Amino acid sequence: MAAGRGASTPGSLLQNERVRFIVCFLGVFVCYFYYGILQETITRSEYGQGDEKETFRFAQTLVFIQCIINAMFARILIQFFEGSRPDHTKSWLYGLCSLSYLGAMVSSNSALQYVNYPTQVLGKSCKPIPVMILGVTILRKKYPLAKYLCVLLIVSGVALFLYKPNKSSTTADDHVFGFGEILLLLSLTMDGLTGVAQDHMRARFQTSPYYMMLNINMWSILVLGLAVLWTGEVWEFLSFTERFPSIFYNILLFGLTSALGQTFIFMTVVYFGPLTCSILTTTRKFFTILGSVILFGNVMSSMQWLGTVLVFLGLGLDAKFGKTPKKTTH
Repeated sequence: MAAGRGASTPGSLLQNERVRFIVCFLGVFVCYFYYGILQETITRSEYGQGDEKETFRFAQTLVFIQCIINAMFARILIQFFEGSRPDHTKSWLYGLCSLSYLGAMVSSNSALQYVNYPTQVLGKSCKPIPVMILGVTILRKKYPLAKYLCVLLIVSGVALFLYKPNKSSTTADDHVFGFGEILLLLSLTMDGLTGVAQDHMRARFQTSPYYMMLNINMWSILVLGLAVLWTGEVWEFLSFTERFPSIFYNILLFGLTSALGQTFIFMTVVYFGPLTCSILTTTRKFFTILGSVILFGNVMSSMQWLGTVLVFLGLGLDAKFGKTPKKTTH
């Protein structure tokens, strides 16, 4: 893989990488921006009329459908772009990725029931840190010193920008490290393990983004399928859709935006590595909120301005000094 890349001229390689990164960033940004709107529409809308109004409460089934659409989309992409090229990646690696991804998602969602908003924000914005730490400790990866500084600046900037003190909470001062923080640490560890497994696939087997997307979603379908059958949630969901069939349109759009967004996510993982992908997805949230602030004329606090400066400083330094030498890791 490294040798193949080296065959290109430095100028064309740099140009291609920049174009590819811009495409990945814009793809993730646009798809997940609309994805978030659809998710909120589906989960927070009220269905029915009068006293018989209902809310959507089938989160596991929604993710299950999302994974099915993702897998179908990946299969189509493989037919178009991979042809008969075989995939030599070990199945257990895909299984590990799927379990760690689902574990991170479940832990993160569960943690929100126990921790306050600032802790939640810090947890969500610190994802690049475990990806980097586990990459260094397990895969023996080496990053330039500038990379560590850039990640610290970006994470700190996003945390400051999203931080909103919960003034109404009277128990905040009495809060100690507990179950919620353990779940948050578990979620971050799972994110790091996902990154390690993806980095190993990328370096050892040259896994394509489409095969990675297909197989991780297939494993997720298996796990979530068993979960929704065990809890009986899928039957309640089917009953809900019989009463409100109009929800299918939003769910279909939700699945398609998820599939497109995930395609760009896995392209970023394969071409630039899990650390770059985690930085991209972290800053995506920042740019989404910053865009809404600018478009709707909301006033930014001094802390948000400081966070904005730190994020752009980190991204600028990363683009200039944070390049990792091309090296295949085994």
